[in-house]
Amino acid sequence: MARKRRTPDPPPKPIRCAIYTRKSTEEGLEQDFNSLDAQRDSGESYIASQEAEGWVCLGDKYDDGGFTGGNADRPALQRLLADIESGKIDCVVVYKVDRLSRSLLDFSKMMEGFDERGVSFVSVTQLFNTSTSMGRLMLNVLLSFSQFEREIISERTRDKIAAARRRGKWTGGKPLLGYDLLALMS
Repeated sequence: MARKRRTPDPPPKPIRCAIYTRKSTEEGLEQDFNSLDAQRDSGESYIASQEAEGWVCLGDKYDDGGFTGGNADRPALQRLLADIESGKIDCVVVYKVDRLSRSLLDFSKMMEGFDERGVSFVSVTQLFNTSTSMGRLMLNVLLSFSQFEREIISERTRDKIAAARRRGKWTGGKPLLGYDLLALMS
């Protein structure tokens, strides 16, 4: 009796992965290895660990250094969204959820766009599965805390500036008429 030869399984369809990185301030970006590089390394390592599933890291860099996550007005993010729209990306990988956005509304809009185009979303440090209702809930909880944290930081900054002004301290901008700028800075 002749044995049937088993044909090997076809390789998995490539999943084209884009890594998005963001840092709120420009501080430290001039260093040889900065926060954006560290985020990218983590993303590349995660994608490499999924190679057997067909994950492939795209060469394009989507790095926004010195941009807030409070809105979507970021050049690399806009490029990423345009590439998703044109069908070049199957998966977006970030270090943490709040690197993509700290605005619940913006994040929800992005996730809706990802879903419409069949693009998955992965956070390297926060494991969840957006294909389940529990995973979507966890994602929304994480994002709610990110937005809360951003709002708290803004409130603290405003309160600190107001307190400095009440004490007659200069808080930046044009000094008022009659104030000696050098004396205010000391």
